Amino acid sequence: MASTYSALKIELIGTGDQAGTWGTTTNTNLGTALEEAITGSADVVFSGADETLTLTNSNAAQTGRNLRLNLTGTSGGARNLVLGSGMQIEKLYLINNTLLDAVTVKNTTGTGIAVPAQKSMFVFNNGTNVVDAITHLSSLTLGAALPVASGGTGLTSGTSGGVLAFTASGTLASSAALASGAIVVGGGAGVAPSTTTTGTGVVTAVGNAVNTTGGLVTQSGTLAANNVLLGGGASTAIASSSLLATSAAVTSGTYIKALGYADTVTALGNTGTAINIDITSGGVFTATLTGNCTFTLRFPVSLGASSFTLILTNDGTAGRTVAYAGGTFLFPSGAASLSRTTTANAVDIWFFFTPDGGTTYYGSIPMKNLTA
Repeated sequence: MASTYSALKIELIGTGDQAGTWGTTTNTNLGTALEEAITGSADVVFSGADETLTLTNSNAAQTGRNLRLNLTGTSGGARNLVLGSGMQIEKLYLINNTLLDAVTVKNTTGTGIAVPAQKSMFVFNNGTNVVDAITHLSSLTLGAALPVASGGTGLTSGTSGGVLAFTASGTLASSAALASGAIVVGGGAGVAPSTTTTGTGVVTAVGNAVNTTGGLVTQSGTLAANNVLLGGGASTAIASSSLLATSAAVTSGTYIKALGYADTVTALGNTGTAINIDITSGGVFTATLTGNCTFTLRFPVSLGASSFTLILTNDGTAGRTVAYAGGTFLFPSGAASLSRTTTANAVDIWFFFTPDGGTTYYGSIPMKNLTA
């Protein structure tokens, strides 16, 4: 009786066959065929085209029988690894894709599973289609941060531009610290920030803390110039300095300019006919009028009430007129048109106040036509 073969192409000796040689066949079954299926690893070399594996009726070494398939060579674009003749069987594979492109492992029919470039994954051939071998884990410990592309934050600390998520209890991770550009999102009522700079404490009612120039927002830390804190709910008041008080938290809508005990002077230079002013970047602005000019005020975040001073120097050649855009502007009755005309070789000092985050501005000129 002739031999037959199992799904893994293990030779099944017919009754009474291979007298005196059956031991050799058995050794090959055990030492080659079964070892390949259980622990074997074989290379599949790509050369810019799809590759097809097959299994034939032989217990000799065959690539398609191995547990681990190591994809090497050159892909030249997304490719398919087709499990062809003799491989429409139930079998687990560990695919190690070392290529620079994704490879879809599939039967001669079915959609298959794409293994990303430079990644390894388990797949299972159910005889009809190739599917994910693992779709659920009851627990998982990662040796590094889960990338954003895989559904994680990609962060273990507050790196530049990153987002630090609060836990259910409203605390930051023990290793978290705010670096330049970092954002802390959402928290609830809690205690004051920790005295450390690593964010181990609970942050009270802070909606967003935008740290634009690098300083850590801590209990005892000084906010760097031009930093902005946005409040997120009812809380206690902020201390009347650039330091956060020990028990202080940010009141909803509060705008803190971290300027120490003096305001920031921003030099706008020569105006031309139009110039923009970002009023969150400082409290005092200077400019030299080189022509009739329109000043457009920009308030990029809603921070409630704010005020600033604008010092305008005429370039000395002729009188200039100024206009304002970016909101609704109200000036003292009867003085609006006259007050917008400057005198040659003189200085005007304007004052503006907005109670509603840049929707309405109240303006006046407390000092006009100042000369040496």
